[in-house]
Amino acid sequence: LLETSPGVAEVTFVEKEPAERHTIISWEQKNSCILPEDLKNFYLMTDGFQMTWSVKTDDTPMPLGSMVINSVSKLCRLGGSSMYTLPNAPTLADLEDDTDEEGDGDKLEKPHFDSRSLIFELDPCNGNGKVCLVYKHAKPVVSPETEIWFLDRALYWHFLTKTFTAYYRLLITHLGLPQWQYAFTSYGVSPQAKQWFNMYKPITINTALLSEEADSFVNKLDPNKVFKTKNKTPVMKKKSSSQPAGSQKSHTSMTSYKTSSLAGNSSRK
Repeated sequence: LLETSPGVAEVTFVEKEPAERHTIISWEQKNSCILPEDLKNFYLMTDGFQMTWSVKTDDTPMPLGSMVINSVSKLCRLGGSSMYTLPNAPTLADLEDDTDEEGDGDKLEKPHFDSRSLIFELDPCNGNGKVCLVYKHAKPVVSPETEIWFLDRALYWHFLTKTFTAYYRLLITHLGLPQWQYAFTSYGVSPQAKQWFNMYKPITINTALLSEEADSFVNKLDPNKVFKTKNKTPVMKKKSSSQPAGSQKSHTSMTSYKTSSLAGNSSRK
């Protein structure tokens, strides 16, 4: 689908070997939790996922789409203590004292940065936030129930899906477009991301998502026109049987001049 889209170039899929079963078991032992069954099966097929694609602007490929799921080794805990952290340095857990409810407006219990939840990074989102695998209830023991949440750059939580499989489908159907995760927040995607959404509509796009506010303006670009080839088909012009008006006028004036001159000569004769 991507390779047949206008302007798309360099669609790259990185094939990865399956993760070893003992690697998954050691990860679970280290983090004192069990991976959800669908994510575990995914890692047993491929140790992570990476697919990128670019668009050509002035014949130069520009990276645009990115679909990433971290490997088991990079499935790191968010907010974990570091041996290099200063003793009195602020941590993510300090945000729990100032937490307000200005998130996405839902009634779901949000993850906690402190020891009440376990949070692992699935996708770094190219610096636009983080998609996380969340164990919301870690006390007194870690509950096996997990959810997929999006943590934006302002450190607000937004619920995405209940299962990893559902998130994987979202990732694929949104084609890895920049900031697509913000479509599931109360403030939506940025105007720049909206332009890319208009050009390369996700497979399951909500048309209300692209509706513009009265006081905003977004160029609705047509990829077929933006990326059309420079070699244009020559248009065959039909030969006109009638002469232009200017030539007709000059021809008429010349005829009248010749007629008058002939009449003058005959009268002289």
